[in-house]
Amino acid sequence: MAELFTIHSLFNLLVLLFLQAVLGFDNLLYISIESKRAPPESQKTVRRNAILIAIALRIVLLFVIINLVEMLKEPFFHLDFTGVVEGSFNFSVLVFLFGGAFIMYTAVKEISHMLAIDDLAHDVEQRASKTAAQVTATLVVMNLVFSFDSILSALAITKVFAVLTLAIIGSGLAMLFLADHVSEFLKKNRKYEVLGLFILLIVGVVLLGEGGHVGHIKLFGYAVEPLSKTTFYFSIAVLVLVDVVQGRYQTKLDAERKAAH
Repeated sequence: MAELFTIHSLFNLLVLLFLQAVLGFDNLLYISIESKRAPPESQKTVRRNAILIAIALRIVLLFVIINLVEMLKEPFFHLDFTGVVEGSFNFSVLVFLFGGAFIMYTAVKEISHMLAIDDLAHDVEQRASKTAAQVTATLVVMNLVFSFDSILSALAITKVFAVLTLAIIGSGLAMLFLADHVSEFLKKNRKYEVLGLFILLIVGVVLLGEGGHVGHIKLFGYAVEPLSKTTFYFSIAVLVLVDVVQGRYQTKLDAERKAAH
């Protein structure tokens, strides 16, 4: 515990809190969108419970990774179909691949749904297609998928368990505070749901690339490379900028059409 109160550890804690805040944005976005699957009266409770359970499970996962990191590195199986698919698949690779595929599936499904619906008001009522317990379970599982990447990144900074635990708790409390605000914003500004879903789509690609890199996976002779964090955040910034410019341009066009009539 004495390690926690050193200047070095306090500095690492500040860096980790910043890192967790940045990496937790996509997690928060997923929570805000997926929680709408629960009945309206339960959505706030679902978000709170999912985040609190995830904080506890993240600490458990952190403890497991610190103590069993070498065991987790051992491949469960290998694929060696030269020219088609090659690679080694351990626990972390499977988590990244499963998580990335599931997030991309969720994003594509929601985007397809938005394009198919005719009545937005009726759609809001129909969104609550799962029970609160089902949505909470889904959010907890995906929280762990998101946290795997952030925990591995955090371990590259420090291996002091107390520092890492405080960073997890701090980021979890921040998510707890912001989740309702983000959900309320998306509810009042439904056009930004599309932006959020495309961001999730990119997050899925990032996780697939990370899994491919860790497992040294090759598809048709080409190595799967990870998308750098710089490229990821630049892509997000471009998406947001395009959405803002498009929104203002659309408002201008609408005003001109009204003036013409």
